[in-house]
Amino acid sequence: MPTSAERVFAALVDWDHQGQWMLGTRVWATGPGITGDLGRNNGAKVSAFTGIGRVGFLDTMVITNWDEPHRVDVAHTGRVVRGTGTMLVEALDTDHSRFIWSEDLHLPLGALGRLGWPLVSPFFAIGIKSSLKRFAQFAARPDTP
Repeated sequence: MPTSAERVFAALVDWDHQGQWMLGTRVWATGPGITGDLGRNNGAKVSAFTGIGRVGFLDTMVITNWDEPHRVDVAHTGRVVRGTGTMLVEALDTDHSRFIWSEDLHLPLGALGRLGWPLVSPFFAIGIKSSLKRFAQFAARPDTP
């Protein structure tokens, strides 16, 4: 990504504007370590509603590791989404970086979720790829923090 690690990290944790690049999602943060609406410490809570209108699900998270400008780890604590997530930003040089996003999630609905995942996963992958392309554009914009 032709953007510095510091700028990519700042764009990543701009929770209130994450909906500009995360497909179909609104995000907000609360709790300790909040500056304005930015969760900036272990224990800060981040919530994300993904869906269309009122149809969707709420993904609640707690920041478990904050290492600015390199890494944020979260624990997903909601009813639908449970598990952990890691967002890494690696500096390649002063003006280029790599963003790595990984999730270790427990599928909802038990056996039904495991059976349905092969049907849903291609659409999930398309949404993630689209969101990551949008994130690269968002992070490179001059008006992004």
